[in-house]
Amino acid sequence: MLAFGGASLSGKGGGYGFGEVDNRQELLEFALDFGIKLYDSAPIYGFGESERFLGQFFEKIRDKVQIVSKAGVSWHPSKRVNMSNDPQLIQKMLDQSLRDLRSDYIDIYMIHWPDPNVDIRYSVEVLAKAQSLGKIKHIGLCNTNNEEIALASEVARIEYLQSECNLFHNAFETVNDDGAKTMAWGVFDKGILAGSVNLDRKFDDSDCRSWAPWWKKSGWQKKVEYRDRFEFSEELQELSLHFALNVVDFVLIGAKSIQQLEEVIKLKNRKIDTERIQEARDYFSRYSLEKNK
Repeated sequence: MLAFGGASLSGKGGGYGFGEVDNRQELLEFALDFGIKLYDSAPIYGFGESERFLGQFFEKIRDKVQIVSKAGVSWHPSKRVNMSNDPQLIQKMLDQSLRDLRSDYIDIYMIHWPDPNVDIRYSVEVLAKAQSLGKIKHIGLCNTNNEEIALASEVARIEYLQSECNLFHNAFETVNDDGAKTMAWGVFDKGILAGSVNLDRKFDDSDCRSWAPWWKKSGWQKKVEYRDRFEFSEELQELSLHFALNVVDFVLIGAKSIQQLEEVIKLKNRKIDTERIQEARDYFSRYSLEKNK
């Protein structure tokens, strides 16, 4: 099932955003009309801009959709990324997200990333208390691992898991979901598997790929070169989408325009050979071995 990836709403808000959005109002209206009911966000997306815009848009129809947000990744005043699952910070971020989303509750609230310095059980205790008060409906974990899931489950039921899932890397292969609903981010690997990122691509100032250290160190150029050797490159976006749809319950699509979202919807509705999907997965799963040769 398709869901909306709210990082794309960052726009001029900067931060973890991927360039300008055509018309956010019309884009969300289109997504809603199509039947997309789940909208993912986080405070880091556009320094809170994504949450604020979702809150404004859905305020009067809040019960028509599910909103996902997260805690643990925020910004220093200097705009450096802060990653901490300290319980006090988790509570502070939850309270701020409720205000920004203009809502009394968040449907699915997640711990954004593991923190080796904090026992996940203390973080989840904050979420469990908020759930008992009706501020959270469902608790989830992002980018997690089996050890963390086991510890968190001692405190509360973990109903949703979100992780990277694409032809290069499928995190769910090593995660025991134990009946939890699953969500995939990075389905097109920041545009590489959609064909929109090439070696000569120039990124706008509002696109974090123009400055983010994690992108510059990601080896994306080698991925592009590897992608370009794939025999069925003209089908790659379609194969990437259907691979993820076969793995998870929700595929997050961070569209920046109605045209982009329309294209993904068309790809979703096509019938595709499962053997071709497996061929693509086999090819791209060998990338990590090939790059080290």
